[in-house]
Amino acid sequence: MLDMSSGARMKVFRCPTDELTLTNCAILNEGDFPNDVKHIEVTPKNGKEFIFSVRFHPDVPRGHVGFSLPQRKWAMLSLNEEILVKPYYFDPTSSSECLCTIVLEADFLQKKSVSLEPYDTDLMAREFLLQFSGQAFTVGQQLAFSFQDKKLLGLVVKSLEAADLNAIKAGQDAKPKKTRLGRCLGDTIVQFEKAENSSLNLVGKAKGKQPRQSIINPDWDFQKMGIGGLDKEFNAIFRRAFASRVFPPEVVEQLGCKHVKGILLYGPPGTGKTLMARQIGTMLNAREPKIVNGPQILDKYVGESEANIRRLFADAEEEEKRLGPNSGLHIIIFDEIDAICKSRGSVAGNTGVHDTVVNQLLAKIDGVEQLNNILVIGMTNRRDMIDEALLRPGRLEVQMEIGLPNENGRFQILSIHTIRMKDHKKLAPDVDIKELAALTKNFSGAELEGLVRAAQSTAMNRLIKASSKVEVDPEAMEKLLVDRSDFLHALEHDIKPAFGTSAEVLEHFLSRGIINWGTPVSGVFEDGMLLIQQARMTDTSGLVSVLLEGPPNSGKTAIAAQLAKDSDFPFVKVCSPEEMVGYTESAKCLQIRKVFDDAYRSQLSCILVDNIERLLDYGPIGPRYSNLTLQALLVLLKKEPPKGRKLLILCTSSRRQVLEDMEMMSAFTAVLHVPNLSKPEHLIAVLEETDVFSKKDVATISRKIQGQRLFIGIKKLLALIDMARQTEEQYRIIKFLSKLEEEGALESSSRGLQ
Repeated sequence: MLDMSSGARMKVFRCPTDELTLTNCAILNEGDFPNDVKHIEVTPKNGKEFIFSVRFHPDVPRGHVGFSLPQRKWAMLSLNEEILVKPYYFDPTSSSECLCTIVLEADFLQKKSVSLEPYDTDLMAREFLLQFSGQAFTVGQQLAFSFQDKKLLGLVVKSLEAADLNAIKAGQDAKPKKTRLGRCLGDTIVQFEKAENSSLNLVGKAKGKQPRQSIINPDWDFQKMGIGGLDKEFNAIFRRAFASRVFPPEVVEQLGCKHVKGILLYGPPGTGKTLMARQIGTMLNAREPKIVNGPQILDKYVGESEANIRRLFADAEEEEKRLGPNSGLHIIIFDEIDAICKSRGSVAGNTGVHDTVVNQLLAKIDGVEQLNNILVIGMTNRRDMIDEALLRPGRLEVQMEIGLPNENGRFQILSIHTIRMKDHKKLAPDVDIKELAALTKNFSGAELEGLVRAAQSTAMNRLIKASSKVEVDPEAMEKLLVDRSDFLHALEHDIKPAFGTSAEVLEHFLSRGIINWGTPVSGVFEDGMLLIQQARMTDTSGLVSVLLEGPPNSGKTAIAAQLAKDSDFPFVKVCSPEEMVGYTESAKCLQIRKVFDDAYRSQLSCILVDNIERLLDYGPIGPRYSNLTLQALLVLLKKEPPKGRKLLILCTSSRRQVLEDMEMMSAFTAVLHVPNLSKPEHLIAVLEETDVFSKKDVATISRKIQGQRLFIGIKKLLALIDMARQTEEQYRIIKFLSKLEEEGALESSSRGLQ
């Protein structure tokens, strides 16, 4: 036997049998060591010390120690290397004698032999204690582990905890202490954790914490998202789509919950759908997102469009097969998804390409061989065109409307787009972002960005001299400053919101202004303002429809335009027959429908439907009208806007009886009668508002028409006043009164014209 007091020089030998390899012991020859040696301390050339439990076998030559491949790898030993070996004895009074807990990191020993069958950690812990009870373990030690008839596992000792014997002897509560070395006992708690990027499927209670990457990118800063006004929407998307992915897989497994696989972002153009999808892709600690435009999928060759869909999901499929539940998240972003996912059967032609593309996409997201490691984000302006099967839970189940930003949202967006100017002191102190946010009602995010660009262009233009050649002010760098007037100029001349007020049309209707000629007009305005307040109220149904009816030329359109203007609603749209001259019935219905759909996008909307009977193609001979347009209008007039939205509809008509015959009157919340001028004092009130007649002339006309019956619309009267304006002053009164009689507005009186 070797003298072991100071250690003996021995050589590294290969482990003689596979069975001994699985014992994870160093193998000695009985002639070298006495039988009472249970552990040895090995010191290789690098000077580090390693503790091994030992077994004896005659196939190991004397002067040699047999080590398995995992042991040699751990201790960095090479075959025939000379090492210093001496017996190691645990101190019975030391806390390292008794290990309370062993945490082991597990993976397949052979990386090529991958299996998705479950490994029950409770049974593994029991088997581990049967095989290795009494052995010494060191943090970082590598060992092979045979479990039942399954594939061999490679284990690495991750952490050890030992009982504090001194505290136990003193009668104190003893908390386990971390230790580097210890001996496994029959009652030691054994826990298994899966190695990073391993496809090992561990189940059971002895499964420790899973090493996994956070789904959220650690470098992500929510403050630097560059998305303004979409906090509420982003929070809702996060709650629905990502909260389940943040929790450990064990918790999700206990809940039996499935991850959301699809999100649909829809809303008006320019509201930030693509930006949000892009930010979701960078926020997540996942594979690089695949961004594809809907039309790119389509191909003229048979079967290629479907193959393009399959290629998008190929990487996710391959990883799902290889790693199973441990697969990473694959994000696929579809821009303009309505291009490929139209309702099946809606596209004309006999090819059926659109239908098969939709079928292929449905099968990939949630078909028989469904994938669990994907997140599909679709974006569209036309949610109504998308096949309904794609919108059910399990597919694109999180549907989020990205609408027009409110005032706070507009403030955030403008702040984002002006922050560089502020940092470089290119924004004048008189620019108030809050004021601009209040002025830009119904602007989308893209339109706000355009507004900032337009203001910058106006500011830059001041420093450019355009004579025979274009010259830039040499001190432009120092002088360039974007001020409040630049923003106001851009608001007035350059950028008009797509969902804003039809200001030009309203101004055209109000070109002559509103003349309050008597109580009938003031009464209509009072009732109109009450109805506007009703439309604004939060506890109402959200829909107020008003009919302004009266004889032709009584000023109904002007009053409706003034009410729309006074409402101060951010969205005011005019739907008039002039815009639809030459339209077919179906085209007219689609145009009317678009006006109402656009109105539903704004919080407060007003639609002015002018001259309803003309819109319905009504003709008294017959009589004839467009039933298709009538039905469309009836439906839209009664349809309540989405929750939280308010809609005021102002309609004008000169044919009340016709609307009653068509059963349209029930569609209106209120009916306001706009009468013609019927009293001489009404006429005098109008004349006093104009500068055509002097006070003396007005008094003369008043005297001449006193006591006579009058019936004329304000529009016709203003036309006659304009005609009188062209007449010589001495004949102006006679001409005006004679024209009133010709129009039948004033009863004939020889006394009146003498």
